[in-house]
Amino acid sequence: MAESVPVRCPACRREHLFAAPSYPCVCGAPVTPPLDRLADPAPVTHRTWDEDWVTVPCDTCGRADQWPHPELGCPCGVMLRIPVRGVRRPLRAEVVPGTGAPADLETEPEAEAAPHTPEPPPPGTAATTPGSPLIPDHLPLPRTTPTPRPEFQPVTIRTARDAVTAAALYLRWLGYRDIRRADQRPPSGIGLAARGMLAQVDPTVRPATLRDVECLWLTAMSESTGCVYFSLAGYADDARGRADALGIPLFVLDLTGTPQPVNTHADELLATGA
Repeated sequence: MAESVPVRCPACRREHLFAAPSYPCVCGAPVTPPLDRLADPAPVTHRTWDEDWVTVPCDTCGRADQWPHPELGCPCGVMLRIPVRGVRRPLRAEVVPGTGAPADLETEPEAEAAPHTPEPPPPGTAATTPGSPLIPDHLPLPRTTPTPRPEFQPVTIRTARDAVTAAALYLRWLGYRDIRRADQRPPSGIGLAARGMLAQVDPTVRPATLRDVECLWLTAMSESTGCVYFSLAGYADDARGRADALGIPLFVLDLTGTPQPVNTHADELLATGA
C-alpha cells in the first residue's frame, strides 16, 4: 500500500491527501516513488523532460529505472509536483568517465589473476599460437538462444502522459536504453529517442495521418536511426500503406497500456526486440 501524505496547494491553500502511484519493475515488483513529507509541493509552470522523470530503485531487485514524477492536479487549476526523496535526476544515464558505460552498470574491478604459462603441445603436434595459419586470431562464439523477455507490465492509460509512459516502458521492455525526449519535436504528439530508435507517441483522439508517418520517417533518416509509431486512435488507411512501404512499425495503444502491433513490421519488432 502506497504511503499517503497531506499536500496543501500554495495557490488556494486547499489540502489534499495524496498517494504516489506504483509502477511495475521488470522483475514484477511494484515501485513507488518515496514522497518527501518535509518539502512543499511546487506548481508546474513549464515542463522539461528531466523534471518530469525521476530515477527510483526497486526495493526487491535493486534495479534503478526512470518513472514519472508524482503530480497532483488541484481543482483550482494548479498542477502540483510532489517532492520525492532519495531519487536521482536526470533521466539520461550517468556515464563513467573514460568508459562510456552507465554508472549504474559499473562493475567492481576483477582480482588480478596469476600469470598463466601455456603447456607445450604434445610431441608430434603443431603449435597453435595466435597468428598461426592453423588457428585464427579470433574465433566466433557459438550462437546461443536469446534470453526470453519477461511478461510486459502495462500502465493503465488515463491521460496523455500515461500514453507516453506506456510507450517508454514498452521500448525499454523491447531492449532499448537511454530513453529520453527526442531533440526534434514532431508536428504532433511526443517524440521519444533511444539508442538506435526514434519513437513518436500520439495520444490524441484522431488517427495518425500520412503526414505524421512521413515526418517521423524523414526525421529518423536524418538521424540515421530506426523509427516506430505509437498511436492511441489508430491510423488512416493511407498512413498505414505508407508505413508498410517505408518499413515503419505501427502500434496502437489500448487503454490497458499494452501496445498492439498493427502491421508486419511491428510484429517483427515485437519478436526480435532491440
